[in-house]
Amino acid sequence: MSSRSKEMIKRILVGLAGTAYTPVAIERAVTLAQTHAAEVTGVTVLDSHRVRSLSGAAPPPRDEVEAIHGSRRTITETRIAQSIRDFEVACQTAGIKFRVAEESGDAFTSLVDLARYHDLMVFGLRSIFDYEFHAGDPESILIRLVSAGVRPLVAVSETFHSISRVVIAYNGSMESAKAMKQFVQMRLWPGAELKIVTFHPSESQALELLRAAEEYCRAHGFRVCHQSNPGDPKVLLLSAATLWQADMIVMGNSARSVLLRKVLGDTLLATLRDTQIPLFLSQ
Repeated sequence: MSSRSKEMIKRILVGLAGTAYTPVAIERAVTLAQTHAAEVTGVTVLDSHRVRSLSGAAPPPRDEVEAIHGSRRTITETRIAQSIRDFEVACQTAGIKFRVAEESGDAFTSLVDLARYHDLMVFGLRSIFDYEFHAGDPESILIRLVSAGVRPLVAVSETFHSISRVVIAYNGSMESAKAMKQFVQMRLWPGAELKIVTFHPSESQALELLRAAEEYCRAHGFRVCHQSNPGDPKVLLLSAATLWQADMIVMGNSARSVLLRKVLGDTLLATLRDTQIPLFLSQ
């Protein structure tokens, strides 16, 4: 284990949302904590506003609505309680230091507050969709989270697997450069092969960007290849990653990032609901 790893990763925050993705988030956080001698905080936020409002041409009577909301809250509480038990068992079995933060109220504020004192957050790709925050669509909430300082962020898929191939989405912007540098410097998966992809209309400029980025990653000991594509990243990024059989995609996540606005829009937002490729969002 390198001294760099020890310095970079000491505290990991994992979301215990009680979704199908939560077991993988727990396993990913615990595995990283073991590798990097870190401690883990499991956070559960039960936000009364997360129960979606009922709508339709003929809404049910008020008492029925309250009964349905009460039932949904009970189900959510049960799933979260199970997530806490699973988290505690996983940490105890792995022999790592851990704690549980059971928050309530505004989920967004709670996550931002806790993220200030952690090096990395791990959560399920679908958590934002399945357990909505109050007032806000998933795209704007994700941008708000990362813009408020919840970063770097690892969004896990529904199935746990090793990270051996990583696509880095790079467009030459400061945001995408910071994401690439932080991923490389954190060395969460130092044995992974990297592929840097860019979507630039000029092939010569694209190659110039890619060569410089490649040299940087190689200087940190990574195996690297690259790919240039003049097309639209919001359409082609996931396709390129899937074709290469990538285990993760690295993206810059500033709200000002042109790449993020393209990738977290239109067709890709819908694709995010079904993708099995984890994300590393950083700045």
